[in-house]
Amino acid sequence: MTSTVTMTPHNAKQMRSDESRLPVAGFLLIDKPKGVTSHDVVAAARGALHMRRVGHAGTLDPLATGLLVVGFGAATRLLNYVVGKTKTYEAVIRLGVATTTDDAEGESVGLPQSEEVLRRLSQLTTAVDRGDFGFLDSLVRDHFSGTIDQVPSTFSAIKVNGERAYDLARAGDDVHLASRKVTISGFDRLGAQPVTDADGSRYLDLTVRISCSAGTYIRAIARDLGKLLGVGGYLTYLRRTTIGGFDVKQAVTATTVEKTFTDKTGVVQRRLKVHLDAQEVAAACIDAGSAVSSVMPTIELNPQQYSDVQFGRQLEVSVAGPTAALYRATAKGAADEAGSAEAASVVLLCAIVEPSEREGWAQPTAVFPPENRD
Repeated sequence: MTSTVTMTPHNAKQMRSDESRLPVAGFLLIDKPKGVTSHDVVAAARGALHMRRVGHAGTLDPLATGLLVVGFGAATRLLNYVVGKTKTYEAVIRLGVATTTDDAEGESVGLPQSEEVLRRLSQLTTAVDRGDFGFLDSLVRDHFSGTIDQVPSTFSAIKVNGERAYDLARAGDDVHLASRKVTISGFDRLGAQPVTDADGSRYLDLTVRISCSAGTYIRAIARDLGKLLGVGGYLTYLRRTTIGGFDVKQAVTATTVEKTFTDKTGVVQRRLKVHLDAQEVAAACIDAGSAVSSVMPTIELNPQQYSDVQFGRQLEVSVAGPTAALYRATAKGAADEAGSAEAASVVLLCAIVEPSEREGWAQPTAVFPPENRD
């Protein structure tokens, strides 16, 4: 269904007056650098966008890099739908030792390496040198494909009796987390490289690409793969490349600057601060109406439906699940580059609708007023 409407002063402000004007609601894709938190990135985005209402979908650990989907304005209400999308990561799993945190931040467990570990590593390395990955591929197929039970890393943000698991673990508490169902839809080998440390310890670095459901811990996959191989394993590198239809190739690159300050005890502290270029941010923002098709199915409303949904009325349309209701508005009299009087249009995000108890109808579950759209 396609429709147009003459823009009034009330909804005309949804249109961009020029390319440098930010939408009032939308998404910003950011390539997070290493060494900072997702919250640090959001704080930088608030400054670059000159907005307070900013959030993100899917936390990345400080050691991880890659795609962070940031929502601003009314589009923050869409972030819950982004979080549940399939995510793709590139990772390096170091086989040959485990750590307390299942990543490079933790203390090593299992050093010096036992004769059995060295023997198993030698077998793995020899197989890799021959290009024989049959045993490893069989292990991945049997244990890391489809829906599996995964016990999250002890050093995770999961809450146990109101406390974060990593806070309890750092305090020395014995933390036991329940397993949960996760789905691994892809597990590809990208490379394997033998590594020898200065102290003579030997490892095998396995580079992989993993596509998985929300809530999957790549650190836990590294830990469990190391256990199954009998050599121990942990994560040394993690980069998120996609979330649903969003790709890190489309993202603005955030940089870091080291800041030095003296705390209240007189001790000099150093920390990284995230920097985002304001012009790059302005050019990269995706208005909510354009971005939502990467998040969920869409339908386009006619003028009467557009009016009805603004009042929360049900619509006589069939939807299978959460669906974005869009409206194509036209500002008449807007000239194109050739100077013609052809109208310029903008796609407005009006509401999120879901199936109603009334068959063949849809019920708005979130309505976006015109002032909250670009």
